[in-house]
Amino acid sequence: MQFQSFIFIQFFLIFYLLYLFLMDKYKYQNSLIVVASYIFYGYWDARFLVLLIFSTLVDFAIAHLIDRTTDEKKRKIWLGVSLLSNLSILGFFKYFNFFTASFTDLLHNIGIPANDLTLKVILPVGISFYTFQTLSYTIDVYRRHLKPAKNIIDFAVYVAFFPQLVAGPIERATSFLPQISKPRKLDFRQINAGIFLIIWGFFKKLVIADNLATIADPVFTNFGDYQGLDILIGVLAFTVQIYCDFSAYSDIARGLAKLMGFELMVNFKLPFFAISPSDFWSRWHISLSSWLRDYLYIPLGGNRGGAFNTYRNLFLTMLLGGLWHGAAWNFIWWGVYQGLILVIYRLASKNQLLAPYLENKSKLAVGCQMFVMFILANIGWIIFRSTSVDQIFYLLTHWSFATSENTVEFASTLVFFSAPLLLVQFWQNLSRDLLIITKLPLWLTNLIYGFLIVNICLYGVRQSTEFIYFQF
Repeated sequence: MQFQSFIFIQFFLIFYLLYLFLMDKYKYQNSLIVVASYIFYGYWDARFLVLLIFSTLVDFAIAHLIDRTTDEKKRKIWLGVSLLSNLSILGFFKYFNFFTASFTDLLHNIGIPANDLTLKVILPVGISFYTFQTLSYTIDVYRRHLKPAKNIIDFAVYVAFFPQLVAGPIERATSFLPQISKPRKLDFRQINAGIFLIIWGFFKKLVIADNLATIADPVFTNFGDYQGLDILIGVLAFTVQIYCDFSAYSDIARGLAKLMGFELMVNFKLPFFAISPSDFWSRWHISLSSWLRDYLYIPLGGNRGGAFNTYRNLFLTMLLGGLWHGAAWNFIWWGVYQGLILVIYRLASKNQLLAPYLENKSKLAVGCQMFVMFILANIGWIIFRSTSVDQIFYLLTHWSFATSENTVEFASTLVFFSAPLLLVQFWQNLSRDLLIITKLPLWLTNLIYGFLIVNICLYGVRQSTEFIYFQF
């Protein structure tokens, strides 16, 4: 069920009326959320509800076993059972076809005949997101950072909460479970912020992302037909597209949650203003980057044990972060690239010649640092979107300032649909407030809402595509 579909609007209105009717009975609200979430998820393919329910039951039971067990060895065993069950399901559905196909290709390349082995495994939508969410829960219980959920309904809400179930943010039980297990109250500030996030999210998805896809898709799909400035515009279009597409989902999810009295974590904090790779990852898909930091990078040793171990841990974390995105070589190469630039920047910060530039906080220096990081991010998105090394090489070597008959149309489309995003984001950056529009006088806030809604009606793509991160 897509957020931008008419069926979802009907679904949410019916759900929300029932939810408000039960406002003083939060336990009944929780049961309603579970039912609604299962309907929402089952709308894609009801068969995959079995996996969602299985993960919920297994991790609910194991968390209580870990909490009640005093023997440290047995606690580790139960944690291992949780890790094994979750990662086995994720690995099978997400990576089986990729690894068997890659192994078969390897055998063919070295002259060993082999039959293709594939089960045509279908990837359940959102499996990477809710798997990482349940893993963080059992790990936090094991670390004694959290007591297990007292009842299965509360935990089912945590796992299957429909606003963020399919594409995040990846919520931590330490912050979300306490909200589930107590009554919620709504106030004007929260509702106003929720309305803004929903409208702004729909605007970013339908008006900006889906319109810029008309440039990015042909340039990446038929890359050999393009060169010069058209490639540069196509890459820039995809950079804005993927940001608006993914952050739109997070905004809508947060907005829907606010209307229900919940607070989800901020998943994006103006990543175009990043001045370094580490700064970028503190602004982009924050719920994943912080998950990788807390449950992978730090357990690997983090920055302890010397420079080499730190660089190794950074590289391995980003490599696995790339693999999290999907079973394809482009995501692996993207993870390698992200790991390399993190290591290079860390090395540069220790260099006597480069360190002063990286540490300079003057407006000119910060502007230059942002520009360099923006270029590096765009190179990363070329790797991320491309399907072969040949395509990556072509796009990186065939751009120039040469124009074609498509250039003016491409450029005008890019500027027209990116301009509102840039204006709002400069405003948010200067005010250091992502919700600055909700702090304006009510008449001005409503005027902005009206402008966004009118433009959604005028320029919103009618046959809107699926959110990009649904495939992960």
